[in-house]
Amino acid sequence: MSTDLSSPIALGPLTLPNRMVMAPMTRSRTGDADTPTDLTATYYAQRATAGLLIAEATQVSAYAKGYPLTPGIYTKAPEAGWRKVTDAVHAKGGRIFLQLWHVGRVALQSVLPDNALPVGPSAIQPSGKTFTGEDYVTPRALELSEITGIIEQYRNGARHARAAGFDGVEVHGANGYLLDQFLRDGTNQRTDAYGGSVENRARLLLEVTEAVINVWGKERVGVRLSPFSAFNDMHDSDPVNTFAYAARKLSELGIVYLHIIEPVISDHPMALPGAEPIAPLLHEAFNGTLMLNGGYNKETGNAAIESGAADLISYGIPFLANPDLVRRYAEDAPVNAPDQSTMYGGDAHGYTDYPTLT
Repeated sequence: MSTDLSSPIALGPLTLPNRMVMAPMTRSRTGDADTPTDLTATYYAQRATAGLLIAEATQVSAYAKGYPLTPGIYTKAPEAGWRKVTDAVHAKGGRIFLQLWHVGRVALQSVLPDNALPVGPSAIQPSGKTFTGEDYVTPRALELSEITGIIEQYRNGARHARAAGFDGVEVHGANGYLLDQFLRDGTNQRTDAYGGSVENRARLLLEVTEAVINVWGKERVGVRLSPFSAFNDMHDSDPVNTFAYAARKLSELGIVYLHIIEPVISDHPMALPGAEPIAPLLHEAFNGTLMLNGGYNKETGNAAIESGAADLISYGIPFLANPDLVRRYAEDAPVNAPDQSTMYGGDAHGYTDYPTLT
């Protein structure tokens, strides 16, 4: 019997009924005090038939925030809001992880407390514009003495996520945010213990992951990486060596999965034309469950599972527009087209009102 998207799989102590994962997607609909609302709970519960839900990127402190209306997980208020979400998902028989996030240098200064400067590994201004059309500001390089505090922010977020009833957490090490900024030499020009060699540049990612494991146990912690993504003005002089090293060290930590963004379609916003696929190399380096993301559909997702290239496939926009995506793929039913204009911000429209087959 062949293995495909519909096949169950063990993920640590969990049994996933299928291998379709809902990818973390920022939706910018959080209420006051960075707190998820009843509408957030409805949104995730509608999609609980996914083998696993990974909730949207969630800041681990007020200074980790990057954009308006994104959720937090660093005090009791957002913890209580997320508890509504996890209760709703579990009531539908689902499983849900939370993605822990610090945006680092690409934060909008206007959303940070006291109009603080964004922080990063080095004082390098990102090129391009923010989504509001402004130039990015030059971040403040974190002092060596501040690194322990950053790790503690993740540990605190992990504790609140556990208290909120999640089934596990994913460390966000992708997409040009803080941990990715430390990992890649295009954004990390430090000369201390967190810069220079790949071993030093990977140190913060690994220490954060260890801190989160200390809260959750390794069987409930995943990590997301994006080796070739240029999003948020990211690059690295030797991505193969950088990310193979990170994958090997994460494997040694025993995390439950490694989540890799590597587009399989040329028009994907994180595609890097001409780059040789790195996922096969990372699969060899990482002795655990591998999840792939990057524009997959039913056919390409099944092919990746059947060939052994991946154990899980995460879907973003397809789940956004199709709460019952698992059923639609199982029945070869047509899928809803996403409404691009309602992806970020707003109300229930484009959030909880996409039709299901029934």
